[in-house]
Amino acid sequence: MIELPGGGRTIFPSRFLFGWCGSPGAPALGQLGIGDLDVQLDRMMSVCPEWTVGGRILPVVELIATVVQAAPGRDGLFRTRVSDEVIQTWLTAARTRGALLLLNIQPGRASFLDEAMAYERWLTEPDVGLALDPEWSIRPGQKPGEVFGSTTGEVVNQVAAYLSGLVSAHRLPEKALIVHVLRPSILRDPLALRPHLGVALVKSVDGIGAAADKTDTYHLVMKGTPAFFRPGFKLFFDEDAREGPLMTPAQVLALTPRPDYVLYE
Repeated sequence: MIELPGGGRTIFPSRFLFGWCGSPGAPALGQLGIGDLDVQLDRMMSVCPEWTVGGRILPVVELIATVVQAAPGRDGLFRTRVSDEVIQTWLTAARTRGALLLLNIQPGRASFLDEAMAYERWLTEPDVGLALDPEWSIRPGQKPGEVFGSTTGEVVNQVAAYLSGLVSAHRLPEKALIVHVLRPSILRDPLALRPHLGVALVKSVDGIGAAADKTDTYHLVMKGTPAFFRPGFKLFFDEDAREGPLMTPAQVLALTPRPDYVLYE
């Protein structure tokens, strides 16, 4: 029977997800991809013990695989995808460390479902999941960076249902599906969300700033979230540090509800 890294077939409630994100050659997107990937991942793994009080850690490598672009490109969708070679390199590096690989989607004008389906060959692997970044999901006539994008609970349902189908068809362990949310308006109609067999849904709160501001944003975004939608929290090495010291593991794990996923960018 196919299992997750470290054993088992379900992520929650027995696991705590912790990781870093990035994309090759894009320092603005996170620490990973800046310089040697193995060096950065070894640094990430060295920090894992600081988070063990959150539970049994399942490390996470979040690769921003669909990257929003300032120009529309030939297809007018304002996004590009990393190559299969890049994904394979990151997956190999994640597997060496017993980590999940999450493919992050900044869709531009593309649909989340179309982008997810473009990665099907990777999503049929037992240790590859998805992260959606609706801040970068824009409508016709909009340009990324000029407006905050958004998505809906029903769109997330579509992606979750697709993943659930892959899990069933390929007898895979549970898939992580992260939704990054900067403010409540980023995820419209959240009450339309439904649980999906074989999919662990996480709402990761992306507020930037000092600890008090991040905490306020976390409470605001998590308010009214369905119980099956697990809480997550993002820390920003550069942006947060401009406003004061980074929140410590103890501060983050003291949040209510306690995050089940913590990601550094």
